[in-house]
Amino acid sequence: MSAELTTHQGHCHCRAVTWEVRAPAKLRVDECDCSMCDMHGFQHIIVPKSRFTLLTGQDNITTYTFNTHVAQHYFCKTCGIESFYVPRSNPDGYSINFRCLERDNVTEFEILPFDGKNWEANAAKLAHMSKA
Repeated sequence: MSAELTTHQGHCHCRAVTWEVRAPAKLRVDECDCSMCDMHGFQHIIVPKSRFTLLTGQDNITTYTFNTHVAQHYFCKTCGIESFYVPRSNPDGYSINFRCLERDNVTEFEILPFDGKNWEANAAKLAHMSKA
């Protein structure tokens, strides 16, 4: 996918939590089938933390962790949507929920399956994605 970056806007359902992310206009989207992603339909765009800016809603976010507690799942306290989080595979980045991304600046996207049911065996395949 293209290395040239553009600014994308995103938000939770009620728009209490808004953010922007610098990412290509042509996006790679990973669709994970782990128990967490499968249950709530998260589609991943992983970026370095330096490319993510929370615009509004810091006080309206609640955090959920489980297992190793490395992943930090951020949910809007009002509508319950997880529009971004810090993934265990990329603790130096954010995973943006493609479903919460405004599509104005997206020229093309490809959704690729990710075997999250066998996460331990496959997580290393994602590690490079949060590098600047």
